Amino acid sequence: MQRALIVAGIVLLAIGLAWPWLSKLPLGRLPGDLRIEREGFSFYFPLASGLLISAVISLILWWLRK
Repeated sequence: MQRALIVAGIVLLAIGLAWPWLSKLPLGRLPGDLRIEREGFSFYFPLASGLLISAVISLILWWLRK
């Protein structure tokens, strides 16, 4: 548990330091993200972005367990 918390802290620190560059990535604006805008109604579901982030996190966790 201690190792997981340390790794999570390091990852959050790295994301925080890299935020200026990460904000320029097209996450949230990928072709598979669903956006429905109508008068008085707005719906956004980041399907492609969520799948991409999940795949990257799964790959990192798989690599750390090896």
